[in-house]
Amino acid sequence: MAGNLTKRPKLSLTLFGIFAVGVVGYGAWYVLVGGVKPAAVSAQSAATQAAARIPVTSFEVKKTDFPVHAYGLGVVSPFRTVTVKSRVDGQIIKIFFKQGQMVKEGDALVEIDQRPYTAAMEQAVAKKAQDEANLKNDELNLQRYQKLAKQQFETEQNLDTQQALVDQMTAQVKGDQAAIDNAQTNLDYTSIKAPISGRMGFRLVDPGNIVHAADTTGIVTIAQLQPIAVVFTEPEEQLQSIAKAYEAGEVPVEALTSDGTKTLSQGRLAIMDNSVSQATGTISLKARFDNKDNALWPGLSVNTRMLIDTIKQVIVVPQDGVQHGPSGLFAYVIGSDGKVGVRPIKVSQSGDANAVVSEGLNVGDKIVVAGQSRLFDGAMVDEKPPAAANGATTEANVTPSQTKTGSAD
Repeated sequence: MAGNLTKRPKLSLTLFGIFAVGVVGYGAWYVLVGGVKPAAVSAQSAATQAAARIPVTSFEVKKTDFPVHAYGLGVVSPFRTVTVKSRVDGQIIKIFFKQGQMVKEGDALVEIDQRPYTAAMEQAVAKKAQDEANLKNDELNLQRYQKLAKQQFETEQNLDTQQALVDQMTAQVKGDQAAIDNAQTNLDYTSIKAPISGRMGFRLVDPGNIVHAADTTGIVTIAQLQPIAVVFTEPEEQLQSIAKAYEAGEVPVEALTSDGTKTLSQGRLAIMDNSVSQATGTISLKARFDNKDNALWPGLSVNTRMLIDTIKQVIVVPQDGVQHGPSGLFAYVIGSDGKVGVRPIKVSQSGDANAVVSEGLNVGDKIVVAGQSRLFDGAMVDEKPPAAANGATTEANVTPSQTKTGSAD
């Protein structure tokens, strides 16, 4: 019994020592760590709050004029193309042009051997001179017959015969003049000149070749490039709008590159076809371009953008601000407290990179046009205007797409 009593105090002292060490350790941990924890939690909370502000690009809603465009696909074609042919038979003596060069109307192109036609011209002139001499003699004889007839020394029949002879020679002289004109025309045809201004094509004959008026191949072709035409098509649904604009006055047309990123030239609508193609449901149109810089070339494929109407003073926003949701179109509107709200909208017109909002937005509202992927209703945002948002812009980028009308869903 005495031994057990001796062991119990030792065990109690051991347990007490362990407890004391634990109390001292906890106190040290609380002093060292406990004061740091609130600061860390506070910093984490501040970081979370700062991260909650989502950076976005904003756009202030305003009213402006909205151009309505119709887009199409076209091919550049010369306004006129001429195949130069010889109108007389003969040998080519000289060629004055170079392949591919620009020529003006009236420039000399080809010279054909003139000697046969010069000889024919001189022969016609000589024949006329001979007949004019005979006519003069017959007219003198007629005067004598008239004097004798008055004195009853000549019959009326001989007088009439002489008068007929004078008339015959007069007609003969006129025929000679016609022969001279024809010979002069053929002589002029030996010098072939450019009928229009344009660019020469490949030469099909060389000096020394014999050409004929009946040849079908011709000598060279000239394509008129200034002005030049673009033939393009538009869907039949746009026919009424295009016809209305065409009757009202000049309809501007732009020729764009095939990818629609660059404007090549600006012109105007020149011709509307008189029927709609039943096979394609389109109407063919032709636009005229001055093409002073030769940016358009025959055979080049282009996109066309035609201004068919301008809607005055409507709410226009960038297309990037129009969002698609399960219930239709909407926009993220930024409130005065920096929070965004989801607002349903209706779009009546869209084209290029802008859209006309008919319902849902008011002048002065700020909408989000970039950064919507992280947004939700009630999210806090850090807004930046388009000019300061890393070069972002709300101007319309030219993208060939059909002009849309009506409410979009």
